[in-house]
Amino acid sequence: MNKEDNHIFLETAIFAAKSAAAVINSSYNTSVKTYKALTDLVTQTDIDSEKKIIELISSKFPDHSFLAEESGKKLKSSNFTWIIDPLDGTTNFVHGYPCYGVSIALMHENETIVGVVVELPMNNIYFATNTSLAYCNDDIIQVSKNKKLINSLLVTGFGYDHGHNWNFNMQLFKKFTDLTQGVRRSGAAAVDLCHTASGKVDGYWEFDVKPWDLAAGALIAKRAGAKLTNLKGEKFSIFDNEILVSNDVIHSEMVNAIHNIS
Repeated sequence: MNKEDNHIFLETAIFAAKSAAAVINSSYNTSVKTYKALTDLVTQTDIDSEKKIIELISSKFPDHSFLAEESGKKLKSSNFTWIIDPLDGTTNFVHGYPCYGVSIALMHENETIVGVVVELPMNNIYFATNTSLAYCNDDIIQVSKNKKLINSLLVTGFGYDHGHNWNFNMQLFKKFTDLTQGVRRSGAAAVDLCHTASGKVDGYWEFDVKPWDLAAGALIAKRAGAKLTNLKGEKFSIFDNEILVSNDVIHSEMVNAIHNIS
């Protein structure tokens, strides 16, 4: 693996993400096609976007595998796996709430090497490789320089399963609302990660998230200077179903606040 390979992969991911964004932007089909859970929606646009991404990437790299939100795993012979959320924030899209996007990452063996997120409907393109800085469009992005949790703005999300994690997250929501200048809930994990990476918010946490929610945005945040762990402050993995990310400076305060509840 070298920077030239990464550049080719990045160009492919950006082209596929832009193409999927064009599918979404031109779609008026917001009707719900299926329900994965009572409030977990899938539209025809999700399916069309994912199909477009997989077709474009497969035409360039036919031996690469895929892990995609709607179609699941498609395993091939290589050590490269594309991790795709074709429409992050489907519920927002269905209701016309302007916070959703496309997320594409490439993992080589156990390392994410490319991440691209297109934030819609603004069409901001966030991207990074494991050897580059992080960007939004043509601009280098960095996490915020805020030094204190009390001066921070945070963002979180709530999963579809209203079980133990959901109830605990409600406690965290209240706790962090008391300890910060505010907590937001946007409904699009990949976008939340990019907003953390670009300093729009100072930190983000969430339970019950999937690899396709996290893979691209986590790499972008990391390359922008963010610290990423699980909610105990331990090593982060996109396969662990939870994430805590911050500008690094406030990270220990966030971990301590979570520990004091748990």
